[in-house]
Amino acid sequence: MRPDTPAENVDHTAEADRLERTAELYPEDAEALLLRAAAHRELSGDRPAATTLYDRLLTSSRELDDPYLVRALKASNLWEYGHEAEARAIITGIRTAAPRDPAPWVIVAESLESHDELEQAHETFTQAVLLLLTGVEKPPRATHPLLFGRHRVRRMLGAAHDEWDALADTVHTLPIGLDELHDPKRVWSLGSENPVELEAEIIRLRAEVGAYREALSRPFPVAVLHWPAGELAELTEAYPPLAEEYPSYEGHLAAIEAALRELAASGTPNLGVVTGTVPSYEAFAASELASPADPALLPQYATTLAARGRAVAWPPERSAACWCGSGRAYGECHGADV
Repeated sequence: MRPDTPAENVDHTAEADRLERTAELYPEDAEALLLRAAAHRELSGDRPAATTLYDRLLTSSRELDDPYLVRALKASNLWEYGHEAEARAIITGIRTAAPRDPAPWVIVAESLESHDELEQAHETFTQAVLLLLTGVEKPPRATHPLLFGRHRVRRMLGAAHDEWDALADTVHTLPIGLDELHDPKRVWSLGSENPVELEAEIIRLRAEVGAYREALSRPFPVAVLHWPAGELAELTEAYPPLAEEYPSYEGHLAAIEAALRELAASGTPNLGVVTGTVPSYEAFAASELASPADPALLPQYATTLAARGRAVAWPPERSAACWCGSGRAYGECHGADV
């Protein structure tokens, strides 16, 4: 659930410095940028500097999109360098506030789990599942880590399966089942001399690593640029050469969905949509010493918005709002024929 922080071939200190400088240039994106910078600080081993960034966000005059996520990340970081009491206090505060976003719950529950507080982790996962999934027919993708984490902790506690564990099994898609992945005794199989048992364990480990990467590693998405109707009309009126790129608003929306489906079919991961505005685009063009009328600038603008954390993942859940801003569910709008 942490921001994108690739672990290989990265100078984490330099990357954190770059992100902090970028946050100064784009204060409207400071939350996403500084969260990624803090993650890099943690990976570099400078946990106090990461805490400073979390505090910077929490004391900012700007309203945060997800203050509980910031608090959860701060608590997890604090515990890792000896500030257990403060971390526990923050975790208690988050549980009392009961946020509707699953990400803070996952972070604090996994923090408790990683410090062998299994009963507390189980209580936290369960509280979140009851809050967010009671009466929900199909769990949203963002809540899956809650179900999987709860299942994992219950296996370590030796608890019998219940209805939420059964639900976790239904949303789990990897070839190795959750009972195998979360079997606390399977570590003993690593000492086996039987090649068949060792090969089976390697397969399980690969599946587990795959699930971990899918949940926690989110590179910058390949983002397609979307203009709301009013912004597109203003853009093409101000810069007529761009009218050839966007002959109509309906065609623009259809082209976005078609491009994303084509990318998905080709195996491109981490797709997203970024929404442009004319003032933002003009400022970007000025920073590039380029004309806003140049169509070649459009993909660069989309990439920059994605790098600033402005991309929305595609495809949405069928019941979630469509990326186009129509207010309709994706399954009843641009995802109707999926």
